[in-house]
Amino acid sequence: DVVETQEHYKSRWRSIWIMYLTMFLSSVGFSIVIMSVWPYLQKIDPTADASFLGWIIASYSIGQMVASPLFGLWSNYRPRREPLVISTAISVAANCLYAYVHVPHSHNKYYMLTARALVGFGAGNVAVVRSYISGATSLTERTSAMANTSACQAVGFILGPVFQTCFTLIGEEGITWKLVYLQLNMYTAPVLFGALLGVINIILIFAIFREHRVDDMGRQCKSINFHGEENGVPDQDAEGNVDHVAVVAINFLFFVILFVFAVFETIATPLTMDMYSWTRKEAVFYNGIILSVVGIESVIVFMVVKRLSKKTGERAILHGGLLIVLVGFFILLPWGKKLPNIQWQEIKNNSIPRTTSTEMLMPFWSLQAMQLPSNHTVEPVGCPVTQSWCLNTPMIYLAQYISSDILIGLGYPVCNVMSYTLYSKILGPKPQGVYMGWLTASGSGARILGPVFVSQIYTHLGPRWAFSLICGVVVVSLLLLEIVYKRLIAFSVKYGRMQE
Repeated sequence: DVVETQEHYKSRWRSIWIMYLTMFLSSVGFSIVIMSVWPYLQKIDPTADASFLGWIIASYSIGQMVASPLFGLWSNYRPRREPLVISTAISVAANCLYAYVHVPHSHNKYYMLTARALVGFGAGNVAVVRSYISGATSLTERTSAMANTSACQAVGFILGPVFQTCFTLIGEEGITWKLVYLQLNMYTAPVLFGALLGVINIILIFAIFREHRVDDMGRQCKSINFHGEENGVPDQDAEGNVDHVAVVAINFLFFVILFVFAVFETIATPLTMDMYSWTRKEAVFYNGIILSVVGIESVIVFMVVKRLSKKTGERAILHGGLLIVLVGFFILLPWGKKLPNIQWQEIKNNSIPRTTSTEMLMPFWSLQAMQLPSNHTVEPVGCPVTQSWCLNTPMIYLAQYISSDILIGLGYPVCNVMSYTLYSKILGPKPQGVYMGWLTASGSGARILGPVFVSQIYTHLGPRWAFSLICGVVVVSLLLLEIVYKRLIAFSVKYGRMQE
């Protein structure tokens, strides 16, 4: 039997490449303004404080968490082009709103909050993207396609700040177009560029994207949600029940994976400032380089894992990825005897106020960087004495920190890809929109709670407690993986329709 015609194959993969582009643009929409949000907020609304910045940063993930299940549900019953176009249009409109938040005479910070929340809401189409790719690939293609999707997402996160840096050449004043009240400067140009990319994405979705669905063996079949563009036969493999224990387990594992990575990103700058007496500028610069290298490492891992999974299987690789993450955080535990340098100057000046509970929504290193008084000429370096653990907790050596970065940068992308791949295979031919929505929502929730957790624990109890608790969470997830290991199999394999 002819599994698939050449024309159908080309059309199917053109549509999948459009999904890769959509995933890339979604991550660029988050990262392209992340470095400039605070100075722009200060410029447009002097009443905004650091705690409000925490809400603005968190609003993206909150918007995505709310939207993902909704767009996923929509994609289960209607052509996926509809939620893809509407969600992208929302992101385009939100980026335009962000460019105009300077226009109102008051409450500008709330307009910025709304704009970032709507950008996150539009990014809920990630669930639609992954559910489409799951349905449009066979089991043998699935891991590779999921790895490519995650790689596009990672590249978007890496290139977003690069685009932002390029736009700083325009300067703070830039060009003003009074007729439409538009200021084109280093703060607004990135979002307008993002809006332009979104418009191009919508055009490509209309021009190239088509509904395609194949079964686990690659045979063309009709879409469950929409029959307008398919000529295949109905999929008999849809008979059977999804293993909801496995589904819940993967959701929990995915939450843990994104939670620990959010902790890793959040803790990098304050940890290095406390342990190595780096200034704010040094910490941002050096950690920027380190995170860029980790990002490149992740993209390479995404490419390698596609081939490796064919030999060992997804479950074994997920297990190995979690073990690598566990070792990465275990290395970060303070083992030596040397104590970090103390900010004795801070005792005299009492310059860095304690953070409040509302400020925990953002990485607290940002607060320390922002709340120094204007007359403070010499920046204190070292571990602040307001963190009592600084007086008795050994320092974490630079070699430990670099080794941990390398290991976490290796383990995280492995776990990320394998979670999505196993999840889509467990669901099989069932409509995956809502399920993918919940998985995306769990990841968004992890990105919100991770910085809150590490800010509280690290500030009050120190790195020993913070990283010990993270190790404990990863150990629990490894035990859960052992318990459900045999259940994490493809739908078609479970019901004996094909061999594993």
